[in-house]
Amino acid sequence: MAESLPLKRSKIGKKWKIIFGIVVVLIAIRLVLPYIVLHYANKRLADMPGYYGHIEDLDLNLYRGAYTLKTMYLNKVDSIDNKQIPFFSSQVIDLSLEWPSLLHGRIVAKLEFETAVMRFTKDKVDPKKLNDDSSSFRSLIEGFMPLKINRFEVTHGKIQYIDPTTKPAVDISMVNTHVLATNLTNVADSTQLLPSTIHLTSDVYDGTFTFDIKLNPLLKDPTFQFKAELKNTNLAKLNPFLTAYAGVDVNRGNFSLYSEVAAKNGNYKGYVKPIIKDLKVLGPQDSNKSFLHKVYEVAVAAFVLTNHAKDQIATKIPLDGTFKKSYVDTWSAIFDVLRNAFVQALFPSLDNDITINSVPKPTPPKTFWQKVFGGGDKKKK
Repeated sequence: MAESLPLKRSKIGKKWKIIFGIVVVLIAIRLVLPYIVLHYANKRLADMPGYYGHIEDLDLNLYRGAYTLKTMYLNKVDSIDNKQIPFFSSQVIDLSLEWPSLLHGRIVAKLEFETAVMRFTKDKVDPKKLNDDSSSFRSLIEGFMPLKINRFEVTHGKIQYIDPTTKPAVDISMVNTHVLATNLTNVADSTQLLPSTIHLTSDVYDGTFTFDIKLNPLLKDPTFQFKAELKNTNLAKLNPFLTAYAGVDVNRGNFSLYSEVAAKNGNYKGYVKPIIKDLKVLGPQDSNKSFLHKVYEVAVAAFVLTNHAKDQIATKIPLDGTFKKSYVDTWSAIFDVLRNAFVQALFPSLDNDITINSVPKPTPPKTFWQKVFGGGDKKKK
C-alpha cells in the first residue's frame, strides 16, 4: 500500500530538521572553538616555568587545516626579582598543514611568522641558559602544533641583543630579517646526506648578513655545512657596543666577516675570516678625551696590524675539532695576521673550499694490544 502524502512530507521535514540541527551545532562549535583554543593557549603561556606570555586574538581556518595567532608576546621572568623581560613577540603566527607533503605520504606542518622580534637581554638570569631558552621556545611551538614542523618562514623579523648593565648601554640588532627553512623532517629528498636547508638574510648597520646551511637534523651526530657572510657593517654605528666591551670608539670603518663550517661524525672543520677596512679610531670629536685614553685607542688599533697598502685588517682563523672539545688554531691566526699586515691582504670573499667532505673521519679507538705495543699510529700512505 502506497505511503500517504502527509506521512511522506512528515519524514522529509524530519530529515531536514536533523540536517538543520547538525548545521547549527557545527556553526556553534565553529563560533565557540576559537575562544576555547585561545583560552588554552593563554593558559599554557601563563603557566610556562620562567616565562609569561599572552595572545591577543586567534582565528581558525578549518578549510586549510590552520589557525592564526595574532599579536603574541612571550616574556622571560627574572628568577630573582620576578621582573618580566621581553623575549619574543610576533604580530602574526600562522600554523597550518603543509598540503604538498601529503603527496609524499607525510602529514606535517608549516609555520610562518610575520613581524617577529627575538630579544636576548643580559640580566640577572644566567646567560648560559640561552640554550634552555631556545629549547623552551621550541617546546612551546610544538605544544601549539602537534604535527612535526617541516617548513617555517620568518618575514620582517628582528634579532636584538641588549645589555643594560654597561656604560653606555648596549642595544644592537639585525633588522629586515628573512628566514626560510625547508624539508626539516626529510619529507622530500630523504636519500640525500643533507636534505634540509635554511636560508637567512638580514640588514646589519648599513651592511648585509647572509647565512645558508644544509643539514640533516634527524641524524644523531650534528651533520651540516654552512656559509655565512657579513658585509660592510658600519663600525661607527656600533660604538656603544665597542665602547662598552672594548673601551674604544670608532670614527670610521667597515667590518665584514666570512665563514664556512662543515660537520659530521662528531667532528667539524672550517674557518672564520674577519676583515676591517678604512679604520679610523681618533677624530675631531675625540678632542675632549684624556691623553691616556687616546693612546689606549691607538694601541688597540695598532695591535691588529693594519695593512697600509689596502687600509685593511684581516685574518683567517681555522676551526678544526670535535663537539666535545673546541679548538681554534691560534698560531695560524697570528701567522695570517702578520702575513696580511706585511705581505698581502686577504681577498674579501668566501673561499668556497669547505664542504661536508672536508670533515675528517673519526679516528677509531686503539685496541688493547695497540695500546701496549704502540701500534696503530702510522698514517696510511
